[in-house]
Amino acid sequence: MRYYIGADLGTSALKLLLVDTEGNIVNTVTKSYDVCFPNPGWSEQNPEDWWNALVCGIKELVKNIDKSSVGGIGVGGQMHGLVILDENDDVIRPAILWNDGRTAKETAYLNEVIGQQKLAQLTGNIAFAGFTAPKILWVKENEPENFKKISKIMLPKDYINYKLTGVFSMDFSDASGTLLLDVENKCWSKEMVDICGIDISLLPTLYESYDKTGDIKTEILNELGLEGEVTVVAGAGDNAAAAIGTGTVTDGKCNISLGTSGTFFVSSEKYANLSNNAIHSFCHANGEYHVMGCILSAASCNKWLCDDILKTDDYSSEQALITDDMLGRNDVYFLPYLMGERSPINDTDARGTLIGMRLDTTRQDIVQAVLEGVAFAVKDNLEVAKEAGVTVSRSTLCGGGGKSPLWRKIIANVLNIPIDIPSAEEGPGFGGAVLAMIGDGVYEDVAACAEKFVSVKGTVLPDSETVARYEERYEKYKKLYPSLKDVFKSLK
Repeated sequence: MRYYIGADLGTSALKLLLVDTEGNIVNTVTKSYDVCFPNPGWSEQNPEDWWNALVCGIKELVKNIDKSSVGGIGVGGQMHGLVILDENDDVIRPAILWNDGRTAKETAYLNEVIGQQKLAQLTGNIAFAGFTAPKILWVKENEPENFKKISKIMLPKDYINYKLTGVFSMDFSDASGTLLLDVENKCWSKEMVDICGIDISLLPTLYESYDKTGDIKTEILNELGLEGEVTVVAGAGDNAAAAIGTGTVTDGKCNISLGTSGTFFVSSEKYANLSNNAIHSFCHANGEYHVMGCILSAASCNKWLCDDILKTDDYSSEQALITDDMLGRNDVYFLPYLMGERSPINDTDARGTLIGMRLDTTRQDIVQAVLEGVAFAVKDNLEVAKEAGVTVSRSTLCGGGGKSPLWRKIIANVLNIPIDIPSAEEGPGFGGAVLAMIGDGVYEDVAACAEKFVSVKGTVLPDSETVARYEERYEKYKKLYPSLKDVFKSLK
């Protein structure tokens, strides 16, 4: 039996999966690491922590199998994070992560001086604070000595792949979120590279996500406890990799993920030239394209409320008293902008907000409001997609938040579409393993793997009366951010 390793390089942990060629998950290992917040709104990690987690995790993952039976590895990684190396391949500074909000000035420069229309023409997208290009400009302006040292620019999962193979690579799906890629034509935008003041030689060679970029180096094989030739594929951004794991790989298929962040992801055969760039037009890990909206705080909102405010880790008990008849009848609203927001408002100043509380407001009202607020934020992206001509008739749901029966029900009724629950909710790690199988020649393409491996274990259907109540509440919810936008700016 041959096995393939899928890695999910997340924000708080690395999750490793050992998958056989029939799609069965043989073993899983999770290794946590820290996120550093050196200043308000900043978010950084040490890339060596990712590598150490991988080395320790793989040793544990494969301890009970023949070490020569591993055929390949594919990594699905957190997107947009800026990793910069010097001429000796040493990390110059901590990685600036996807949810870092320090680049408001640089983002405004790109959108207002270079211009959103120009950016969309060059890349298919506008600038968001989390994207990589604004981070490069920030380092150039604020850390000029570090900027001068840059020899290689990469994203988090590409650092892992580079350490494994010595090949300087990046896949198209992850590169789409740098604001340096001409997404439609799948090449680096020379003009965007010039705008950022870098040379194109600092950027990796581009690959499809399932392309083999190399084999694990001999000395690294020994370190990992593996033997033989082990294929490394280019991998994918976490959202594109997760879409593979949920079967969202054919035209029009939709997936919603409720992880630390939340994503609304629709697969497309063709490049979507969006007139409203509040949502992204990116390359997909299947070699095609996708449309995606990203909310910066999703399941993390519920974690914040329960862990930090209510001082409990029993999430199920907090939701147990929220019954079906309460859905759509809560007077408390929540804006889930705990880290600012990306899609569709693109506002780093936005703040998390609870509004509508009274003396009779209960603990359950607040818990429900947080879950509903995230669902409304996802609906904001669905509505923008509809305006752009994207049709969504149903969706799969994955991520930690998607394991909550209550949250599933809220999402189905707020969006008014059936929500399918995948049998395996392994997300980016499973997608990474699938990509490794394709790169090693086990399967022909992503669609063939998805058809073989992915199944649905259940569907949550919307209820017409609940949908009507939520539509009324959503109309009120939509008025909150525009009313508070200037207030948020004044809170700096």
